[in-house]
Amino acid sequence: MNQFGQHFRLAIWGESHGPQIGITIDGVPQSIELSEADFEADLACRRSGAPGTTPRHEEDRPQIVSGLYEGCTTGAPLTIVFTNNDTRPQDYAGLETHFRPSHADLIAHRKFGGFNDPRGGGHFSARLTVALVAAGVVAKKMLPERVCFTTRLVEVGGCSDPARFEEVVRAAAAEGDSVGGVVECCIEGIMPGLGEPFFDSVESMIAHLLFSIPAVKGVEFGSGFAGSRMRGSENNDPILDIAGTTATNHAGGINGGIANGNPIVVRVAVKPTPSIAREQMTYNLETDSVEPLRIRGRHDACVALRGAVVVEAACAIALADLKCRCRC
Repeated sequence: MNQFGQHFRLAIWGESHGPQIGITIDGVPQSIELSEADFEADLACRRSGAPGTTPRHEEDRPQIVSGLYEGCTTGAPLTIVFTNNDTRPQDYAGLETHFRPSHADLIAHRKFGGFNDPRGGGHFSARLTVALVAAGVVAKKMLPERVCFTTRLVEVGGCSDPARFEEVVRAAAAEGDSVGGVVECCIEGIMPGLGEPFFDSVESMIAHLLFSIPAVKGVEFGSGFAGSRMRGSENNDPILDIAGTTATNHAGGINGGIANGNPIVVRVAVKPTPSIAREQMTYNLETDSVEPLRIRGRHDACVALRGAVVVEAACAIALADLKCRCRC
């Protein structure tokens, strides 16, 4: 099932080279002002065009087809659709049986008995994140105005100097290769008490959505893995006042699965794009042997370049769902 959430519920559909991508959001309160223009800033951050991103150009104009009347949400399910216009399904001929390394091609073939759409990864494609970004725009409108997101790319191909990011990506692309990256999202203004112990903790909910983003392979909060190499005396956050303000924020704004009022800080590891120009050896079902494959099509040399806004959307969606059931 391609659904998420208890109170702010999502259902996502579509394929990379199918006619459209879409999302239905249930649980959106009535009277929220919303227009197609509200989506433009976030969609522009995800859109291709910068060096290192795919030459595929989709306008990504959101069409709101339900749940909106005279510029305001109605309380009914909100459905947003994006048309796929710049498709080249012919680039994926033969991949039904000659499976691309580190893609979902083979496992999708096995899970769905060969009935899956293999073009550009089909339903497993990062193309579907356009719908996630749209849901994030709506989610942010449901959070208090004081909530502020600061999301940025902090590492590319092992380099943490933003001035060199383009150089690192260009060098990989020149060799027919790709690089990954790390995205950091800092969320300020979240009310203390948001979240539930154990299964629906703030970390659990955010991580659930982050790991639904294709190419995400790691998530950490606060000091994360670095904290495992500290002593308790180094990793503890001294409390400074009754509001819960802390001298440091190694916990990433979360204690016991619940937001503590300090900024929520989460970092996301995005793997290198697996579609690369280099020839690779991989299994061919038709011949039952490992053979060379050169992937055609248009691909990002670093998918993390467009990933920051998707990470931010996932965080906003999780927080919106938690807010709908918050007792704080």
